[in-house]
Amino acid sequence: MIATAPPNFAHLLALSGPLGTYEHARFASARVEHGFCTDDVARVLLVLVREPLPSPALRNLTRTSLNFLRSAQSADGTFRNRRDERGVFMGASTNHDWWGRAMWALGVASVESDDEVIRREALESFSRGARVVSPWPRASAFAVLGAAAVLTTRPANPAARRVLESALRVLDRPTANPSWCWPEARLTYANAVWADALMAAGTAFKVPLLQQQGLDQLTWLVDRWTRDGHLSVVGVEGESAGEHVVGYDQQPIEIATLSEAFVRAYKLSADERWRRAHEMATAWFLGANDQGAVMFDEATGGGYDGLTAQGVNLNQGAESTLALLATWQNARHFARIPACAS
Repeated sequence: MIATAPPNFAHLLALSGPLGTYEHARFASARVEHGFCTDDVARVLLVLVREPLPSPALRNLTRTSLNFLRSAQSADGTFRNRRDERGVFMGASTNHDWWGRAMWALGVASVESDDEVIRREALESFSRGARVVSPWPRASAFAVLGAAAVLTTRPANPAARRVLESALRVLDRPTANPSWCWPEARLTYANAVWADALMAAGTAFKVPLLQQQGLDQLTWLVDRWTRDGHLSVVGVEGESAGEHVVGYDQQPIEIATLSEAFVRAYKLSADERWRRAHEMATAWFLGANDQGAVMFDEATGGGYDGLTAQGVNLNQGAESTLALLATWQNARHFARIPACAS
């Protein structure tokens, strides 16, 4: 079972080269010509620094990923997202989602890496990135998760506290009405990161109201997206008020974002419902989804790119593979914790 087996990093390593991890794949083969993106390399770093016994190959990829992020960062703390196969960064350096995901990975790496040099360099880049203020809710939410990690070991760190304070001006919003328990008019992508960030900020700043807001949002998402005992998450077109209707394509990153939030909700509340919710997240990859389709390649360790109305998108890109690995790691977290008596 995915919940107890060790993560299989073979496909992630196959997607990676001296410059980083390629973004896209055609089935199990990297599409080198499409190059790299900071979004995915940040996810790589996040997953790898969480791994308790990394192989030499994974340690090398951890260093490569951190070097990539440091190269992608501009002096003002923002990040460029696109890098071609030759290693040339393209496009503007901004405060969009890739800034937030990089900040998340750097914050966690500064705490959880077992390499002192990586911890120091990650904190340096995180601190530079903390100069940035982003108006984008998901970018801000991703950055909150990195800042909250920093504050677990450095509770007075001014850079991390600044990130949280800036982000809460974007994230701490009232819901539109009692029947639509969400701060936006539509559910779009990586939705649960909003709830996760509120829980993280509330914990870091010791504000129970923020913690409860996050728990309430996550509860509402799970209730909305539970169908016949499995997760039926939002499709790429999004959804607005009204009953949930099965939509496609469903993305593995939506499941991974829920997975992260379920872990934090369990740590916060010790409520066994979050363990059960996480079991649905792992089961989604195993076939407990709207198509009854297994969403990963057991032979390669690659995650499939999406669940469509016609079945599975069999390409095994970096984002979906990392969503699988992160969910797998979080399932291992729950497996280590004895269930509370009911």
